[in-house]
Amino acid sequence: MATGDIGLIGLAVMGQNLILNMNDKGFNVVAYNRTVEKVDRFLANEAKGTNVQGAHSIKELCSKLKKPRKIILLVKAGSAVDDFISQLSPHLEQGDIVIDGGNSHYPDSIRRTKELEAKGLLFVGSGVSGGEEGARHGPSLMPGGSTAAWPHIKEIFQKTAAQAYGEPCCDWVGETGSGHYVKMVHNGIEYGDMQLIAEAYDILKRGLGLPEKEIADIFRRWNKGVLDSFLIEITAEILQFNDDDGEPVLTKVLDQAGQKGTGKWTAVAALEAGSPVTLIGEAVFARCLSAIKEERVRASKIIAGPQKEPFRGDKQLFIDDLEQALYASKLISYTQGFMLMRQTAKDLGWNLNYAGIASMWRGGCIIKSVFLKDITSAFNKNQNLESLLFDDFFNKAVHRAQPGWRRVIAQAVLWGIPTPAFSTALAFFDGYRSEIVPANLLQAQRDYFGAHTFRVLPGKENERFKTGQDIHVNWTGRGGNVSASSYNT
Repeated sequence: MATGDIGLIGLAVMGQNLILNMNDKGFNVVAYNRTVEKVDRFLANEAKGTNVQGAHSIKELCSKLKKPRKIILLVKAGSAVDDFISQLSPHLEQGDIVIDGGNSHYPDSIRRTKELEAKGLLFVGSGVSGGEEGARHGPSLMPGGSTAAWPHIKEIFQKTAAQAYGEPCCDWVGETGSGHYVKMVHNGIEYGDMQLIAEAYDILKRGLGLPEKEIADIFRRWNKGVLDSFLIEITAEILQFNDDDGEPVLTKVLDQAGQKGTGKWTAVAALEAGSPVTLIGEAVFARCLSAIKEERVRASKIIAGPQKEPFRGDKQLFIDDLEQALYASKLISYTQGFMLMRQTAKDLGWNLNYAGIASMWRGGCIIKSVFLKDITSAFNKNQNLESLLFDDFFNKAVHRAQPGWRRVIAQAVLWGIPTPAFSTALAFFDGYRSEIVPANLLQAQRDYFGAHTFRVLPGKENERFKTGQDIHVNWTGRGGNVSASSYNT
C-alpha cells in the first residue's frame, strides 16, 4: 500500500534538506536520484532514523505515493526538468501533480503547465528561496501553475515553509508560470538590494574614510530600525570578519561580481513589458562593469576624477542621511518590482496575489526584511494598489527621506563615487512624480526624422491638431505628409 505523501527527485544539498524539513513536519517523503547509489547513502546517513523512504526507479517512486501523486523536481533548470517529466508521465494518472522547485525561467513553466494539463496532469512551478539553511528549516515558497493542484499541496507547502508573524511564507501565487516569474522578480530585487548596500559601503569607505569595523557597527545599528533585514545583518557580519593577520577578509576579495542570470531575466522582462524597472537594470549593469576589472585598472591610471576633499560636515547627520537614502531607494526597487508584476499579470491574464507575494518574502528568503510587513499591509488595505508610492505609509516615508537622499547622492557625485542604484532610484522618483516629462521632444524628433507621428497634449487641440489622432508634421517643408507608422507609446 502506498504511504508516501510526496516524492522528491534530486538529492543535492537543497533536495536533501527539503526532504528532512518535510519529514520533521510529519510528512512521509519518498526520495529518488538519477544516481541511485546516492539514495542509499542518503538513507544510511543524513536520513537515518527518519521516515524517509527511498526509491531506485521512477516506477518505484510513483508506486510508493498516495494519489493524487505529488512529486517535486529539484534538478538543474532546463532540459533536465523536461527529461524527468517525460520519464514520469507514463507512470502518472489523471490529477497527479508534478512540481518544479528549481530556478526555471517562467516561459518554460508556462509551456509545461499547458503540456501537462493537456495530458490530464497538473503542474506547479514553485520558486524556492533561502538557500541550504532555508530548505532545511523553512524556505520561502512561491507556487504557481495549475490552480487545481493547490488544495492538494497547500498543507505540505505551508507547513514546510518559513513562518513569519505567525503565518507561513507561502501562498498560492497564480496561474501557469507565475510562481517562477515571482521568484525571478524576487531575485531581481535581491540584485538591487545588494547593489544599494554595496554603494552605501563604498560611500562610507571611500567617502568618509571609515574602517570596516566602524562600518560594521553602522550596519548593526541600521539593522535595528527600518532597514532590519537579512542582507543588512549579514553585511555587518562580513564587515567585521577578519583574516588571521587581523585584516578584514572583505578587503582581500576581488571586486568582480558573478551572476547566474536571474537579474538579467528580470531586466529583460521589464523591457519586454515596457515597465521602468530601472534599479534592477542598473544593478545588473554594475555587475557587468565590475567584471571588466583589467580595463578599470587601466582607466584608473588614465582618467582623472574630482580632487578628493575631506568631509567637513556633520558625520553622524550624513550617516543618518545615508540610512534614509538606502531606505527610500529600497522602497523604489520594490515599487518597480510590483509595477512589473502588475503589468505582466495584465498582459498574461494572471490574477496575482500581491499581499500574498509580499508575505511570502517576510521570512525564509534572501530579501526578508521588516519592510515587507508594511508592503503586505499596503496590499491588504488595497489589493488594487497601483504603486507603493500611493500608499499613505510609504508616501510619507519617502517624503521624510527625500532631503537626506538628495544630499547623499549630491555628495557622492562631488566625491566621484559611482552610485548607479541610488541615483536611478531618485531619477525614477523624480520622473514618476512629474506631470510633464520631455518625451514630447523625443516624439517630435521621431516624427521629424522618421515620420513616426505624435499625439497632441490635452488642452492644446485645434483644427490642425485633434485629440486622439496620429499627427505628422512636415517640419522642414521638404518632406511629405505620409507617416511611417501610427503613434506608439
